[in-house]
Amino acid sequence: MGTHFILVGLLFICGLSLGLECSRELLVNVNFPGADMKSPWSPDAEHCQYLCTQHPTCLFFSFIRQFFCYLKATPSGQPKHQHPILGITSGFSLKPCYPDQQPCLPRVHHHVVFHGGTYQSLFTADHEECQRACTHDPDCQFFAFFKKDFPHARFQCHLKFSWKIPRIPRIKQSASRISGFSQRLQQTQNFATACESKLFPHTNIPGFNIDVLPAVSPEHCQAFCSVRPLCTYFSYISHTFKCYLKSNPHQMARTAAAGITSGLPTRFCQPNNNWIKKTYVGIDFPHSDIRNFKSDGVESCRRTCTEDPNCQYFSIVARRLCFLKRVITMPVPAIQKEVNFVSGFSLRNCQYKAT
Repeated sequence: MGTHFILVGLLFICGLSLGLECSRELLVNVNFPGADMKSPWSPDAEHCQYLCTQHPTCLFFSFIRQFFCYLKATPSGQPKHQHPILGITSGFSLKPCYPDQQPCLPRVHHHVVFHGGTYQSLFTADHEECQRACTHDPDCQFFAFFKKDFPHARFQCHLKFSWKIPRIPRIKQSASRISGFSQRLQQTQNFATACESKLFPHTNIPGFNIDVLPAVSPEHCQAFCSVRPLCTYFSYISHTFKCYLKSNPHQMARTAAAGITSGLPTRFCQPNNNWIKKTYVGIDFPHSDIRNFKSDGVESCRRTCTEDPNCQYFSIVARRLCFLKRVITMPVPAIQKEVNFVSGFSLRNCQYKAT
């Protein structure tokens, strides 16, 4: 019973966000104390505000210069207190503003290193060229550049990956539920040739795991492998909904295994988006709710999710109660002060906005 009331309270908070006013203002040297839900890394207040916007229940935030972004929510949608404190910037989620879900993050951060996600290293003359290399590589989301005075790796540019496809935190079987995806997730790579899906039913490729993710189907797992630069093949276990991404460019040893589908990524072609178009009967995507409402059925629920720019996927209960959901998809690198580094993000989304 206690869990029920907690869930009702969270759904009430999520619904409130739709009625709030759009407020883009950043409050410099102001803290919103308390009501913390999560504290991811963030390089600046603008990035922190977009994290709050993409988080399913965050309504406001406070950012500390030491790279901590405190995501917050209250039943009223407003902070209970505001305190003047030097070095803290606060603000509100941009959900009511219906923001671009692929934010432009042009700022470059000197004396800062973004950790993790490196899939390729090259040498560039300066951090501007490193950022250009990241921008023109579709797999790159952020970068870290070693300045010329770094003793062991001068001029080295590290291109880094983060997930652009929403990663559903959990997938489970539930007889009363049907789930699916927003049709806004359709992937378009502007290739004339359609990808030929290569799947191996009843086949496992053991070992060489680089990541394990929840996935609702082999095609969903294949989509994860296709956008992960180091993924060479994958194996998907249907009864656990687990997608094993693997990396071994030298060999691919297949073995017979019931209930497992393996396959290859699709690259340099137009991806097959059938996994997005399907609805999954008897499947629940729990958690990460942004709001819920009574709908006229599965198609109505999916249509509302597609029309809402904040929604990425959904689950519907007994074909009536529709839960819209989302997770953070922008890069959230681990961050550290380091005098010999310059770090930043791809400008691909900025180019998209300019066109």
